[in-house]
Amino acid sequence: MKFYKMHGNGNDFIVIDDRNETFLGKESELAKKVCHRHFGIGADGILLVRNNKEADSEMVIINSDGSYAAMCGNGLRCFIKYIYDLGIVRKSNMKIMTGDGLKDVDIKLIGNEISEIKVFYGKANYEPNKIPVKICEKLIDFEIHANNKEYNITTMLLGVPHTVIFEEEETDITEGRAIEKHEIFPEGTNVNFCEVLNRDNIKSENLERGAGATLACGTGNCAAAVAAFDKGYTNKQVKVHVPGGVLEVLIETEGVYMIGNAEVICNGEVYI
Repeated sequence: MKFYKMHGNGNDFIVIDDRNETFLGKESELAKKVCHRHFGIGADGILLVRNNKEADSEMVIINSDGSYAAMCGNGLRCFIKYIYDLGIVRKSNMKIMTGDGLKDVDIKLIGNEISEIKVFYGKANYEPNKIPVKICEKLIDFEIHANNKEYNITTMLLGVPHTVIFEEEETDITEGRAIEKHEIFPEGTNVNFCEVLNRDNIKSENLERGAGATLACGTGNCAAAVAAFDKGYTNKQVKVHVPGGVLEVLIETEGVYMIGNAEVICNGEVYI
C-alpha cells in the first residue's frame, strides 16, 4: 500500500488514497496495524481520501486505536496539503466532507507551494445533548471529581467533544485519561489542559480520545481558544502554543477559524 506520512504541529497521520474504496469496511483494522509505532509506520491516526458528490473530496479519519473520529483539525490540514500537492484537487478554495459535515478551506500559495491553510469550523456548541453528556445543564465552569481531585471543566462540541481545563501550573497530561472516560461522557471526550499566557497567547496540552497524548490537536486548540475568549481571558485572535508548535485561531461571529500548515515527513510503501 502506498502512503504519505504527514504532521500538523507534530500530530502525525498516515494519508492513503482510497478513492477506489479498497479499504471500505476495513478502516479500523488498517489503522491499528499501520499506526503502531513498533510494528507499523507509527502515527496518531490514518486519513483516507474518498470521493464525494457534495464536496471536492471526503476525509475519513480513524484513530490509532481503530476508533472513528468525526473531525480532526491537524488531520484536515494534512489532508488538504496531500490532495493539493498530488493534484487530486487543485483549488485554492475547497469544500471537504468530514464526519462533522462540510468544511470550507482557503489556501494561500507562494508560487505552487502552500504557505497557509485556513479552515472554518463553524460554531462551538455547548448543548449537553449534542456533545453528548449525561447532565442536562451546560458544562461551563462545572466541577467534576477524578484522580482524587476536583477539576473545573468547560465542555463543548467543536467537531468532536472537547473538555477544556484552565490551570495556572502545568498538569500531568495523563490525568486526562480519567476525565476522557468520566461517567458523564457516554462517548468519551478529548481533554485540553490550558494556561493563559496573555490576551494574545495561550498554552495547551492535549489528550485525544482514541489516540492519547498528542503534540497538537487542531479542534482542541480551537476549543481552548473559544473557552478562553468566552471567559474574557483573551482577544478574538490568539496564538495557541502546543508541544508541537504554534497555531493561530480566529473567533468571528459566524464561527471559528484555524490557521496553520502541514508538513510531509516521508512517503513510500508498506506491506499489509
